[in-house]
Amino acid sequence: MQVILNTMSAVFRLAELRKGQRAVVERVEGERSTACRLLELGLVAGTELRLTHVAPFGDPLRVELRGYGLLLRRKEAHSIWVKAHPAGEER
Repeated sequence: MQVILNTMSAVFRLAELRKGQRAVVERVEGERSTACRLLELGLVAGTELRLTHVAPFGDPLRVELRGYGLLLRRKEAHSIWVKAHPAGEER
């Protein structure tokens, strides 16, 4: 399912971001062990991030946050809810 974002207040899954798009973490869901690991990696509410790379077959995804790059499986990215960042996309 493809989601098209028309408003800045839309909350959607990190796996639905487009390359170059910026977002802010809203919440992390999923299995307790996975959610705790993602939180420990810095994906806490209010964290700004940017999707920088998507592998040829769509897995993994690379995001930049807090000054470092993080590779995530699409399944993990699907459990992270984000809101579009006011800065939008890089040109």
